[in-house]
Amino acid sequence: MTDTTLDLGPQTRVVARLAEGVSEEQLADATPCPDCAVRNMLGHLLGLSIAFRDAARKDLGVTTDTNPGAAAPELGPGWRAELPKVLDELADAWRDPAAWTGMTRAGGLDLPGAVAAAVAVDELVIHGWDLARATGQEYTPDRAALQASHDFLLAAAEDPSRGGGIFGPVVPVPADAPLLDRAVGLSGREPGWTP
Repeated sequence: MTDTTLDLGPQTRVVARLAEGVSEEQLADATPCPDCAVRNMLGHLLGLSIAFRDAARKDLGVTTDTNPGAAAPELGPGWRAELPKVLDELADAWRDPAAWTGMTRAGGLDLPGAVAAAVAVDELVIHGWDLARATGQEYTPDRAALQASHDFLLAAAEDPSRGGGIFGPVVPVPADAPLLDRAVGLSGREPGWTP
């Protein structure tokens, strides 16, 4: 993923459709992320979309310096209109070839542009799965985004300095399992998770 760019638009549209399908009653439901309810997952998706939009624009500041693990994000009352708008802005920002070059910052970390893009794609794919599983929705991620997420997570899992993964210990998944299940396992989640 560091040698080519990827259109994030197909995956941001998938995530926007999932968010639209969340009922008010589901906001307190559990997700595959421990101690993270659906409302927190939606808040995280909103925050990361803003942060990675700004990282692509090289508009560094509070949004790109905030540690994503500092607190469980909450949703404001206008999230249903705000999230799809910010997801569109995120995709548009990464369509600029300059976003993929040079250095930027996200989550308080300085990163090459292409690495920041890889993290953004991975977040959209894996948290899209989290949201779909938690709310009982069908999930078909964009194929190119899924492949990029899998490759990113596999490289991280094979990096001895990371201790086996980015989000937690890798969950073993058969080599012939669907690509989504393999990516989910590499992210430290159990592909068969249900609420």
